[in-house]
Amino acid sequence: MVALGLLGCALSSKGLYIMDLNMRFPAGTILSGRTGRPVDFETLVADLARVRIVYVGEAHTDPVHHGIQLKILKALFQRHPDLRVGMEMFDHTYQEVLNLWSAGALEEDAFLEKTHWYANWRYDFDLYRDILLFIRDNRIPLYGLNIPFHLPAKIAIGGIDSLSPEEKRHLPRKIDTTNPAHRAYVEKVFKSHRIPGRENFEYFYTAQCVWEEAMAERIASNLNGHPMVVLAGNGHIIKKFGIPDRAFRRTRLPFRTLCPVAVPSRAELSFADFLWITP
Repeated sequence: MVALGLLGCALSSKGLYIMDLNMRFPAGTILSGRTGRPVDFETLVADLARVRIVYVGEAHTDPVHHGIQLKILKALFQRHPDLRVGMEMFDHTYQEVLNLWSAGALEEDAFLEKTHWYANWRYDFDLYRDILLFIRDNRIPLYGLNIPFHLPAKIAIGGIDSLSPEEKRHLPRKIDTTNPAHRAYVEKVFKSHRIPGRENFEYFYTAQCVWEEAMAERIASNLNGHPMVVLAGNGHIIKKFGIPDRAFRRTRLPFRTLCPVAVPSRAELSFADFLWITP
């Protein structure tokens, strides 16, 4: 399955170009999507701490984005010691391993082996180490949000009907494919990332919706009255129509979204509640 990153057109000038403001903002700026104005970190955290679910995006290979995720996680944990964390990077079948990690019962090598990190997520663990160590060292409950990683790819190639009964057991109970804005966004990505064997857009789009509905379902089922920080790729968070709105339909709980965006690129205020501009 093609990872849906926050796509932007490279610009010759430095800074993030906000199209609806016709303005550029330098790296280091935290921009409010509601007002179009910069805010400081303390203002950001105060706003995030008022809601039940906070989505913090990433470009998977950008260490600066993971540093932002950790900074927000630390700040919110100070305010909410009962905080939980949900991560796209693990599928739900590894929950027993994640429980051991949160309990401080696993060393790093065993954790990597038991989660099959380099068979599933595959990105360099160094990018996520500090986040996961903070979770373990502070005994923060950690939840795997994903479905088994081979399933979206199978759906993108052969549709849901190509799955076995055992594979279908992992599918979310509800799969909404009716959002025209989300469909248009995914179709743009589909056309820009042609992959042999994945020529059927309906299959591709269904796979994306299954992926995001499943993560939304896991968020809703693991809150249990607690606040949660969700770490996922920007493409699942942008404009809220990926995971956030799907989780909201299940929980009706207030949430915020934050997307780190590297310069130079283009963005719209509607991309997220907050845009954190990075080098």
